[in-house]
Amino acid sequence: MSESVKLKAKLGLDVFKPGREAHIKIRPGMEKDHRLKPMVRICPAGCYSENEKTEVMLTIDGCLECGTCRLACGMDVLDWNYPEGGTGVQFRFG
Repeated sequence: MSESVKLKAKLGLDVFKPGREAHIKIRPGMEKDHRLKPMVRICPAGCYSENEKTEVMLTIDGCLECGTCRLACGMDVLDWNYPEGGTGVQFRFG
């Protein structure tokens, strides 16, 4: 079994509990910012996608809270916070 298959199987065990509000948001007007484009490829959880208008969209379902997007995009593009207590990802590596 390849390492990537093992990782996907382990990540499939994780539990995601949504909070009242999204803990990461693209700041208004920043949907087309060039710093967001790489996130479609590099987000380990696949939370970023591009629509037909070439705007980057964010879905926080499955977010691993790793901070990759925060480092790659910066805080002027994203409003990034940790989820409120008791919500977010719960890692369960079996």
